[in-house]
Amino acid sequence: MENKIPEIDTTTTDTLGKSSLYLIYVSLGNIPTWRRNKEDAKQLLGYLPILSAKNEKEKKSSEFKELARETFHNSIKFLLDPLFQGDGVDFNIDDKDIWFFPRISTIIFQREDLIDIRKEVILRNHVNMKEYFDSNTSNLAGLEQVNNYFWSIPNLNIYAATVPDRIHHLDLGLFKYQIEFTMELLKKKKSLNKVNERIADIPRHSQLKIFKKGIQLSRLTTSEYRDMIKIMVFVVDNLQIEDLLEKAINDWSDLFIKLFQKISNSHLKFLKLHSWIYHIVDTIREYGAINGYTTKTYESLHKTYVKIPYRLSNKKEVEKQIMENIRRRAIVSRNRVGKTKTPMTFVYTAKLFDFDLSESMIEQNKKDLNLDKKMIKGFEKFIDCLKEELSEYLSDKGICYTQTLLITEIRLPNKSPMHLAFVQWYDFIEETPFVYGCPLLRLVEVYNFREIEAIEDTIHVVPRFDKNNEYFVMKLDR
Repeated sequence: MENKIPEIDTTTTDTLGKSSLYLIYVSLGNIPTWRRNKEDAKQLLGYLPILSAKNEKEKKSSEFKELARETFHNSIKFLLDPLFQGDGVDFNIDDKDIWFFPRISTIIFQREDLIDIRKEVILRNHVNMKEYFDSNTSNLAGLEQVNNYFWSIPNLNIYAATVPDRIHHLDLGLFKYQIEFTMELLKKKKSLNKVNERIADIPRHSQLKIFKKGIQLSRLTTSEYRDMIKIMVFVVDNLQIEDLLEKAINDWSDLFIKLFQKISNSHLKFLKLHSWIYHIVDTIREYGAINGYTTKTYESLHKTYVKIPYRLSNKKEVEKQIMENIRRRAIVSRNRVGKTKTPMTFVYTAKLFDFDLSESMIEQNKKDLNLDKKMIKGFEKFIDCLKEELSEYLSDKGICYTQTLLITEIRLPNKSPMHLAFVQWYDFIEETPFVYGCPLLRLVEVYNFREIEAIEDTIHVVPRFDKNNEYFVMKLDR
């Protein structure tokens, strides 16, 4: 049995947003989440048809809306029916044919109103909803009188399988509101400039967008919202936004409502918030971590499957030209596929020095005006570190933290070169080693050499604002 995860989304074909396409992808649910979130683990099934109305009056008519719904379900039936016909599917993996019988496990969709959000009544399922349809009383359940194709798919409750989507519920949903409302509170306390200054002072990192001009909400993209989520906990650290903050710090949902309900015109009657509070825990228990069913990767595919092929077309019969372009590229890439490993590289930008190990040469090099502060510090401690011994060190699940001052190559006669990193150590702050789930560190005057191979990964260290020698380790993968 193989789990399949369809995803339906819409995107504009041009920068002006005058035309759109509705894409439907499919992925396998039986592969690990980290692999399934790669772009090449998704397969474009096609584009859903878009009906055009003569005018606004026809577009709002009940007949047109009913036709649009029927077209949607007929299109889904056309795309998915082949999965359930016959006695299973032969799937070619690494030049081997593997037989399996497919089933739909979850459906990722950005419209939260399609999710089963009502906890106070009998939950929807394909059985009781079809009963309303058969008895022509769909309006009593808030449904349109349209036969839902998903009711016919075996072993699928479409209402339970339509899971909350992280990117639209949290990244572009609740977090967007949280930022907007926080800005309003900060304006009242005249602290908005301080927040923008802190955002601009976040150290640069290759995997992180830096907002040097502060927050400009109207211009943020999805990926920029994701980066904003990663840094905001450090930006608002120790800012007294509201007296209720400390009392409700351990209950995020309660805090969200208490802080922002008066500012919200709807008093926080958001479907996204309701779904997040009452459904996300059950969804995680049923389907696993939420990063396994986010549309983030699918959003990134819009460029590959829509925008670039659209620019290559002559803007006539666009869908046909786009599909032909994608088909040709798939044929070419199929002949290039090989087993590859995901590379991990470390990029160090430092000046290369070639000298004998002597104090005079160390003194000479550390006076070089072209060196940055870390390299100067490295040369100052170069000799002393040879005599240092490491003391006991508190680790983060076996991980220790250092900052690299110099990269060295030691050459000895008749020996292979040794590549070493000259590092200064961070240590945990004993009173509060973890804050907001992040390691809280301080730099200590301990230096030594470490093998390059011992470096597991690069991290993003953020100084704690208004504190001396306190640093957060940002979790870039969360």
